[in-house]
Amino acid sequence: MENLNILSLLAGIVISFIIFFLIKKILFKKEYENIEKKNTEFKTKIEFEIENKKKKMQSELNEEFIGWKNEYNRKQSQKINKLNDQEKRLIQKEENLDKRYINLDNKEKEIKKSEKDLFYQEEELKALDNLTDKYTNNIAPLSNSEYKKELEILAIDLSWKSGEIEGNTYTLLETEALIKYKELAEGKKQEDAIMLLNHKDALDFIIAEPDYLKPLTISRIEDIHSLLIKNLGVERSIRKRGVGVGGTEYKPLSLEQQIAEVMQQMCDLVNATDNVFEKALLLLVLLSYIQPFNDGNKRTARIISNAILMENSHCPLSYRSVKASDYKKAMLLFYEQNNITEFKKIFMSQYEYAVNKYFNLDPEAAE
Repeated sequence: MENLNILSLLAGIVISFIIFFLIKKILFKKEYENIEKKNTEFKTKIEFEIENKKKKMQSELNEEFIGWKNEYNRKQSQKINKLNDQEKRLIQKEENLDKRYINLDNKEKEIKKSEKDLFYQEEELKALDNLTDKYTNNIAPLSNSEYKKELEILAIDLSWKSGEIEGNTYTLLETEALIKYKELAEGKKQEDAIMLLNHKDALDFIIAEPDYLKPLTISRIEDIHSLLIKNLGVERSIRKRGVGVGGTEYKPLSLEQQIAEVMQQMCDLVNATDNVFEKALLLLVLLSYIQPFNDGNKRTARIISNAILMENSHCPLSYRSVKASDYKKAMLLFYEQNNITEFKKIFMSQYEYAVNKYFNLDPEAAE
C-alpha cells in the first residue's frame, strides 16, 4: 500500500513536470515569436528610414547639383557676355587703330610727296650747305686728338641736354664730371647717371661705326635703342602694348604688327631720301612720333639723326642752346597738327650753333 502511494506520488510529479515543461515551451515559443515579430518590425522600420534618408539625400544632391549647374551656367553666360563685350571693344579699338594707322600712313606719303616742304626755300638749303662747308673747313686743320676732344665736348653737351629734355636732373657740370671722371652727383638718382653714360656709349658706337645705319633698318634702330636704355629696366624690342604721350591727346599705335609696318615704311622713306638734312630731320620727328619703344624713343631719334649727319660728313647736333620746353612744344605741335615748322627751326638753328660752337678753334666763335 505504501509502495502504491509512492508510485502515485512519483507519477504526479512526472506529470506535473511534463505539464510545466509543455507550458514553458509554449510560453518560450510565444516569446520567440514576439521577438521575431519585433525584429521584423524593427528591420522594416530601419529599412524604411534608410530608404527615406537615401531618397532625401538623393533629392538634396540633385538640388545641389542643379544649383551648381545653374551657377556654372550663369558664370559661363557672364564669361560669354564679357568676352562678347571685350570682342566688341577690341573690334572698335582695332578700327580706331586702323584710322590712326591710315592717318600716319597718309602723313608719311604727304611728306614723301612734298619733300621740298621740309626745306622748301632755296636759301635755307643754301644756308645749311654753307654751314656744312664751314664745318668741313673747321675740321680740316684739326689733329686727331683735337678732333676727338671737340667730339667729347659735344658728347657731354648732347648727353646733358638730351637727358634734360627727358627730365634728367644732372647739371651740365655734373654731367661733365660723370662722363669724364665717372663722378656721381650727390643726391641724384642712379638712373639719371646711367641715362647720361648710355648717351656717351651710344655716341661712341656711332663714331666707331659710321656706316652702321647704311641702310637704315628696324633691327639696327633697336641696337642703338638698346645702348640708350641699358640697365634702365626698359624692354629692347618694339613694344607690345599702348603708350601715352604726356601733354597731348595724341595716341601712338599700340599693335606690334602695325608699329613694325610703319617703322619699315619710315626706314624705306629715309633710305629713299637723298638730302642728308631731310633724312636726319625725318628720322628725328617720325621716330619720336611713332614711339616704337616703351621708353627712350626721342633719345634714340636724336642719336640716330646725328648718326645720319656724321656718316655723311655733316656736323652733329648737341641741342645745347635750345630750351627743353621749346623742344617739347615743337614736338607736340608735330604730334597734334603734323606741323613741322617749329621743329625745323630748332633743327636749323642747332645745326648753325653746332658748326660755330664745336670743331672751331676761332676764338671769336659764337657760344
